Amino acid sequence: MKVVFIISIIIVMIVLVLSVLTTSKAYQYKHTVDPVKKPDEKANDQDHSEDRSFEQNERND
Repeated sequence: MKVVFIISIIIVMIVLVLSVLTTSKAYQYKHTVDPVKKPDEKANDQDHSEDRSFEQNERND
């Protein structure tokens, strides 16, 4: 009975240490975010996509 108790305590300690290491490594990870486009750049992108669709419609006619 003592052997089972000691083995279970060892397993719990190993799991605890691994959990702490994994969590600390996750907090150290540097996340990157794509830069936000300015409103005028978004308008230009939409204008160009409308021009392309207009050109494609002319070709199909």
